[in-house]
Amino acid sequence: MWRAARASGSLFLRQREATVFVVALALWVFFWLTSSDFLTSTNLSNLLSGYAAQYIILGIGEVMLLISGEIDLSVGFVFAFSPFLMHYLIDFWGVPAFPAILLALFMGVVVGWVNGFFTVTLRVPSFITTLGTAFILWGLVLTTSHAFPAPIPASAMGIGKWIGGTQSGVFAWSQFAWAVVLVAIFHVVLIRTRWGLHTVAVGGNLLGSREAGIHVARIKYGNFMISGTMAALVGMQVAFYNNTIDPSSGGFTPMFYAVTAAVIGGTAMLGGVGTILGAFLGAIVLATLQDGFTLIGISANPLNIILGAAILVAMVANVSLARLRIEGRTR
Repeated sequence: MWRAARASGSLFLRQREATVFVVALALWVFFWLTSSDFLTSTNLSNLLSGYAAQYIILGIGEVMLLISGEIDLSVGFVFAFSPFLMHYLIDFWGVPAFPAILLALFMGVVVGWVNGFFTVTLRVPSFITTLGTAFILWGLVLTTSHAFPAPIPASAMGIGKWIGGTQSGVFAWSQFAWAVVLVAIFHVVLIRTRWGLHTVAVGGNLLGSREAGIHVARIKYGNFMISGTMAALVGMQVAFYNNTIDPSSGGFTPMFYAVTAAVIGGTAMLGGVGTILGAFLGAIVLATLQDGFTLIGISANPLNIILGAAILVAMVANVSLARLRIEGRTR
């Protein structure tokens, strides 16, 4: 029995997501013991839909890009612009709610294609390309909205319950439900399909991928468009969840959280390695830290210090475990 348990433990530790899973579990136990409100239904829906879901969905796009050797800094501004575009289409141009929502989501595809064009075709580094599109979108949001929030169009409210949910009732879980479904889909895409295999190959060995006949440009364009679509969806979800379209939402912070979730979860910044499940767990860790510290009364001022330290500790643990996994394979 002891030998079987040891073998099972060794198998678990070889999984790339093992460290972040243990960290997430430890945090949940800690905040459960320190706050009686932590495991209430209201708080869990706030933690998972209000915090984690947006980092998970944005993280999916970032994982696909990071694995293929690129990054997208513009996702937070696609996030901010998509609900405003829906508002303009419905309230100013009379477009029905459902096609307006689809067009707002398609805007994310277009921005992703533009990022792909500058990065892949014109060979501008993705860091610079997406930084440029981020500032353009930021300017569009502030200029067209005059930096004022806008109400959710009345005709979109019914659809909004299914997309972004509400802050109470059964629809409070809508965002997290979307996140779980998308994680399941893209986990399969990454590990079971040709697209996922080629994404890993492109990030791991660009020259070898070209020589093997992989359409590198198509893979990178596609992953940029996936990232843009995820960002547009999150922007719509957050607007519906908060019942307002806020020009100050989005920005660079959600992007950094998404990238951090991906990296904590085992995705390499230099490409070729990554996991959707790891990004999911990484987002849970970040959301738990945000929500848990608020519950136990830690001021928002030192929160970033604690969060940064927690990220570094998680990353050190992740790197150490990765080294142990490599040593285990070589014995």
